[in-house]
This record gives sequence, structure tokens and C-alpha cells, in this order.
Amino acid sequence: MKQSTLSKWLKFIILGVGVCGILVYAVFVPEYGRSTVEANPEFTGWFVPWLVFLSVTALPCYAALVLAWKIAVNIGCDRSFSTENARYLKWISFLAAGDALYFFIGNVVMLVLDMNHPGIALASLLIVFAGLAVTVASAALSHLVGKAAALQEQSDLTI
Repeated sequence: MKQSTLSKWLKFIILGVGVCGILVYAVFVPEYGRSTVEANPEFTGWFVPWLVFLSVTALPCYAALVLAWKIAVNIGCDRSFSTENARYLKWISFLAAGDALYFFIGNVVMLVLDMNHPGIALASLLIVFAGLAVTVASAALSHLVGKAAALQEQSDLTI
């Protein structure tokens, strides 16, 4: 596969993930919250805090998508193994780690404030572990891309 084709596919996937995220954060989460409040009026005071809490988790996700777009552009320009891409991947790992930590702490705070069910808090650990998996994967890719960029630079200097 040519790098320009790969770049186009990556951009298509990034846009798809962005649209899916908008649907989840702007449509699914508020609608699910409203239906939960309609079915259980005792949760009315939980709606806005949870909506704000979950909406804030979107910020690092979309920042990571912007960085992934920049990586896709670099791949299309035949700069796959560059220190710039390594730096973008490192930032993606920081964003994923920060978002996972925020999500974990937020769930614990909601649990302490009696605005969360213990089952939901336990289930949210799956999301936290997914964030940690993205953190580790992007940090490892950052390291490998950085090493490849150094080797490529060294090779370019010797030729």
C-alpha cells in the first residue's frame, strides 16, 4: 500500500471516529441520561454533574484525534518515521493517561458523593484500562518511531 493511500485511509478512519464521538457525546449520552431521569426521578440531581463529567472526557480524545490527523498528514508526505511523529505519539500517550486518570478519579468522587452506583464504578474500570492500553501502545510507538527516525537520519547522513 502506498503511503498516500494509507494516509487517506487513516484520515477517513480519524474522521469516522470523530463523527462517532460526536454522536456518543452529543446524542447518546444526553438522551440516555434523560431517559434514565424520566424512569427514575430520584436521579434528577445526577444528570447535569454526570453530563459535565462525561463531556470533559471528550476534550483529550479530540485533542488526540487532531494529533493523529497530523501524523496521517506526515505519513502522506513520506515522513512516517520522524521525530515530529514520535512527539505527537508521546502527547497522545499523555492525553490518554490523563483522560484515564480523570475518568477514574471522577468515578471515585461521584461514588463518594453518592452519585454513582458501585457496579457502574467497577464497570468504568474497563474504560480506564482501555485508556491505559492506549497510553502504553502510543508510548511504545513513540519510542519505536523515535528510534527509527534517528536511524533514518543517521542513514541519510552516511549516504
